[in-house]
Amino acid sequence: MIPKQIFFTNGVGRHKEYLQSFELALRDAGIEKCNLVNVSSILPPNCKIIPREQGLQEIKPGQITFCVMARNSTNEPNRLIAASIGLAVPGEQDAYGYLSEHHSYGETEKVAGDYAEDIAVNMLASTMGLEIDPDKAYDERLEQFKMSGKIVRTRNATQSALGDKSGLWTTVVAAGVFILDEYDLNISVKPSSQPSNGNGNKEAVHGSNGGNKNPVSDKGNNQNNPK
Repeated sequence: MIPKQIFFTNGVGRHKEYLQSFELALRDAGIEKCNLVNVSSILPPNCKIIPREQGLQEIKPGQITFCVMARNSTNEPNRLIAASIGLAVPGEQDAYGYLSEHHSYGETEKVAGDYAEDIAVNMLASTMGLEIDPDKAYDERLEQFKMSGKIVRTRNATQSALGDKSGLWTTVVAAGVFILDEYDLNISVKPSSQPSNGNGNKEAVHGSNGGNKNPVSDKGNNQNNPK
């Protein structure tokens, strides 16, 4: 079961109850109708990134939906919070990429997003044997990796917000949501084998009544049925 597509989304919610603020953040992100399952940080090879609007049309109410999610909450008035998903895509088509989750306090959307990207890039670079110089600025390291052709694309999905001034719970979420093929979403049930009538054709076996295998009428066996 390997996802073929992924989309990114984010949202914010505010409510006096913590859990409901999370629900409202999911609604803002458009994924509240799914049964969400958090997974770890691998972008499968050849997994296509699709627009948010297209991805939301692919999910159905009650669907088991796998995602990489970051979330953060506060009930402190005016406290700045952020949640971010970073992505690093390798240059080699059949190689896997990395997704990172980051949540923080006191960071703007740009700062949190850049940091999430940096985490994803570093994780991917370490699997490729690329030298990582922590003293270099993120933009400088990223340009170096892109020039090598090993890492060709990065991005982030980030949501930041100030804590509600009246003290309501404020929750932010960011997620990379995987889309599975219809084949993976359906449970295939193989029909049970049926005995042959000797001519190679299958014949139905009906319920037994006193050892007889003749078809049995439900009406004939149910004394409560009106005549």
